[in-house]
Amino acid sequence: MRDFDFPGRSAVYAGRAMAATSMPAATLAALDALRAGGNALDAAVTAAAVLGVIEPQSTGIGGDCFCLYKKAGSPEVIALNGSGRAPAGATIDYFESQGIAQFDNISAHAVTVPGAVSAWETLLAAHGRRGLDAALAPAIRYAEEGHPVHPRVAFDWKIAEGKLRRSGAAALLPGGAAPVAGTMFRQPELARTLRAIAKDGAKAFYEGPIAATIVAELRARGGVHAEADFAAGRTAAKFVTPIRRDFDGLTIWECPPNGSGLLALMLLGILEGFGPAPDGPMGPIRLHRHIEAARLVYRDRDALLADPDQAEVPVAHLLSDDYLGGLRALIRDDRAMVDLPHAGETALPLHRDTVYLCVVDEDGNACSFINSTYESFGSGILAGDTGVVLHNRGMGFRIQRGHPNCIAPGKRPMHTIIPGMATQGGEAVMPFGVMGGHYQPMGQSWLVTNMRQYGLDVQEALDLARVFPFGGQVEVERSVPAATLEGLVARGHKVVRDDRPDARPHGGGQAIWIDRGRGVLIGGSDPRKDGCALGY
Repeated sequence: MRDFDFPGRSAVYAGRAMAATSMPAATLAALDALRAGGNALDAAVTAAAVLGVIEPQSTGIGGDCFCLYKKAGSPEVIALNGSGRAPAGATIDYFESQGIAQFDNISAHAVTVPGAVSAWETLLAAHGRRGLDAALAPAIRYAEEGHPVHPRVAFDWKIAEGKLRRSGAAALLPGGAAPVAGTMFRQPELARTLRAIAKDGAKAFYEGPIAATIVAELRARGGVHAEADFAAGRTAAKFVTPIRRDFDGLTIWECPPNGSGLLALMLLGILEGFGPAPDGPMGPIRLHRHIEAARLVYRDRDALLADPDQAEVPVAHLLSDDYLGGLRALIRDDRAMVDLPHAGETALPLHRDTVYLCVVDEDGNACSFINSTYESFGSGILAGDTGVVLHNRGMGFRIQRGHPNCIAPGKRPMHTIIPGMATQGGEAVMPFGVMGGHYQPMGQSWLVTNMRQYGLDVQEALDLARVFPFGGQVEVERSVPAATLEGLVARGHKVVRDDRPDARPHGGGQAIWIDRGRGVLIGGSDPRKDGCALGY
């Protein structure tokens, strides 16, 4: 139970419908869509479009999208992969001939064909009640009339200022600098593009003048993109079969590779075998176990995760009890691993099989939705007069001949963005997600174990301090207790805490718990962002 003597926020309760997003205006837009007759999916697309305008560093129509959707009364969890593909000219031969071994984050080569608009249209056509025109109306209004920049958005914008200067995105630096909190920011060029999409659908983005302008911008910057690549992107979004694993009485669902939801399931599978740690949710043993499990599964990601249309990904093996049990057996409570086994192996015999938001509507449909431009402002490339900021999701590829995730024509890169869905008895009980680049599988497993193993409510589970093993060290938020840090160091972890006031926290999540016994929705929204959960 929350101690009301301390700062914080309570979980939000409602009886009929709820939305949770990273910006208040997007949450309100989602609820307005529900009240206007839309379902949870209509509301999610509406909110995502708004976020692409008012949280431009995080998302937009120049990015990608993944979705999990659970219809009330249906046992099926619907999954959509809205990630874009590399252009036809993106061959390993080309990059080797140019001496390119890795991409700069503002390089045109890091831009794959954006998948979000294709995904939105595909989802609404299949399962929505309203059209893309209705979903885009609030976003168009914010782009035309302007919106006040919120504190976390201003914080991120300032950090990205140098990147935007390097990429030449002057329109995103009004007066030559990132706007401060409270500044009204207008995007008339983006509004025109959104209006064209609202009128003519995804075709307006992937074909014709808008696509031609985007391609011309990328070609001028050395890209190998062609208008034919964008035309093919119009129908690139596809429904896929979700993957799942049971955890503590729940079934946790994720989109399959090329997304990294597989890692969240692997982490939960390892951690469930330990049970709750004896020292509680912020004790060194609990954090150590989670860190060690993450080191193992992220190692597997880097070696094996790729587009299953063009590479074999051993999903069944990686989710098997034998494999996860073998990983768990490598973890000792008293010390960190010095050397990790090769990816796809444990002490077992070698096996060769190789801006997040959620909405629940009055009918009980639940939507888990994530949309992203990858890094802050993506590639920083503002495409001509379209107002579109292009992502740099191609940085998820390897430029390494023979690697499963090696860049190739028409291939989707390894993706970090992952929506999550929990069901129980065939019914949705929680759409959830934690954004934040590579942190996301760690964040999802942290949220779920906070709730199920340590009894925290949905808001407390999002509030709790976070850690992340990355790049050979453990990054910790400033609120992690000193005694816990000492315990991690004693176990051999290299702990790094960034005490600068402009240090970014890890991720930002949303979740809605559906308490079917009491007929109540309980929502949480991450304090690390500007957003909120609201319901009625």
